[in-house]
Amino acid sequence: MNAGLPVFREPSPTEKIFNRVFGFLVGNGIGFPYNYLLQVRGRKSGKLYSTPINLLELKGKRFLVAPRGRTQWVRNAEAAGEVTLKKGSARLKFRLRPVADAEKPEVLKAYLDTFKREVQRYFSVPAGSPADAFVDKTGSYPVFELLAI
Repeated sequence: MNAGLPVFREPSPTEKIFNRVFGFLVGNGIGFPYNYLLQVRGRKSGKLYSTPINLLELKGKRFLVAPRGRTQWVRNAEAAGEVTLKKGSARLKFRLRPVADAEKPEVLKAYLDTFKREVQRYFSVPAGSPADAFVDKTGSYPVFELLAI
């Protein structure tokens, strides 16, 4: 685990506002093809929570990466075992397979290289680095493979 990164990076007030507005747009079908609104039930409240995400497609598989660490959506998704991705009127349900640390470097590299503009600030490794540069950082970033239900 990277001692330089917190286990969870709380969004700033500006990020919270942006996520709310961007989540509304994505939920209504506006955004890039990789943008979705992740929906998951609260592990305690049962309430439906939503947050915008960047979906990584790599070698025919779909991955969710939590660049801010063990966020609320991560903990809720782990408890629920499944999530829904929403874009416009489309809703896709998936089971989650937690990705083992040994598998993460390639996924983290692809995620950072693909979404550099949005997520570089959450990584101590610069985009374009080799997968080996992520080996000692894997514990800081939850990664899930999405499996169709």
